[in-house]
Amino acid sequence: MGTSLRQLLRDLRSQKLRTALTAFGIVWGTVAVSLLLAFGQGLDKQMHINSAGIGDNICIAWPSRTSIAFEGLGKGRRIRLTEDDMALVAAKADGLAGISGEFDSSMKLTYGITTLAVEVSGVNSIFGEMRNLIPRAGGRFVNPIDMKQQRRVVFLGDDLAKNVFGSETDPVGKSVLLQGSPFLVVGVLKAKTQDSSYSGRDKDKVFMPSTTLQALTGDKYIGNFIFKAVQSTDTGRLTNQILEILAKRHRFDPKDKEALGVWDTTEMFQFLDTFMLGFNAFLGIVGSLTLVVGGIGVSNIMNVVVEERTREIGIKMALGARSQSILFQFMLETLLLTAVGGIVGLGISASICAVFPSLGLTEYVGDPEISPRVAGLTAVLLGTVGLAAGYFPARDAANLDPVVAIKS
Repeated sequence: MGTSLRQLLRDLRSQKLRTALTAFGIVWGTVAVSLLLAFGQGLDKQMHINSAGIGDNICIAWPSRTSIAFEGLGKGRRIRLTEDDMALVAAKADGLAGISGEFDSSMKLTYGITTLAVEVSGVNSIFGEMRNLIPRAGGRFVNPIDMKQQRRVVFLGDDLAKNVFGSETDPVGKSVLLQGSPFLVVGVLKAKTQDSSYSGRDKDKVFMPSTTLQALTGDKYIGNFIFKAVQSTDTGRLTNQILEILAKRHRFDPKDKEALGVWDTTEMFQFLDTFMLGFNAFLGIVGSLTLVVGGIGVSNIMNVVVEERTREIGIKMALGARSQSILFQFMLETLLLTAVGGIVGLGISASICAVFPSLGLTEYVGDPEISPRVAGLTAVLLGTVGLAAGYFPARDAANLDPVVAIKS
């Protein structure tokens, strides 16, 4: 093996330009494969983060009016739901991770000389978990004690908190006035990406215990409710079960999609998974073709090397060298050249991935990442290309007739 390495280094020194151009093909192909896969993975992760801003695999339901006559009752009948309905669903539905009614109201918020019109949502404690309303350090979301005691506490969206208190003041522990009544700020939303909503972005809203909002406004009926299945794959079955429970209680057809509209966000995640699988496969194929072109360059240079060393090969075989040793020698040279180009290519890709987040484009395309999966797939492609590129020239060298080779 030492002799083969010395021979390889001698050949590389004698053909510096050709070797550099060949290695560049492998480097470029490796960069193309690894970067395309890294950007595809980063985009996939960012799209899921953006979509999960509204909540991870949740369903949002709105009671409305019936569109189908049922049990002698005409269509157009208004369906109104209360917290008792939410409790009934929680008690009877199987595979339910959580459910929360949501009361909505527009109020005037005052702090010092600042007065703003804000959207207020009255929710229960599990709402924050389902909707990914994560508090900043030092704060919290509405809890069960707040609900039970109808505490006058609020959780503020991050942009709203900044507009009211400024960027340097910590709002937690301070009091604001809502419709003239004092409320204690117990938490502020940790900044998140949210590319979809149903009643405004969370960053601009106020959240308080639903019991407190009901006591303040006298509202009895919820505007909508949120629920989530323990297993996202059971969301469809759970939705049908909830519709049946509420339809039986309020006497409407469970198949009436107008009576209770449901937005199933799990369908969005399923679409993203399918789309990104195809997109990443496309990126992988494009990058692989670029790497194959580099492999063709390696194969060409190895064919030239075999031609230039035909006499040397003939002498080795005449002195007793076996075909397998000749094959191994040229395969080793090809794989080493491919490995060096691959390592350099991966180093360039890793550098680009490290610098990219500083460009401020994360929210739009995500951050590329050379994950173990990406690195492993690139290594497999490199190995495959190296073997294919080196095998045929090595086979030709191993099959030379010693007599003919010495005379060439």
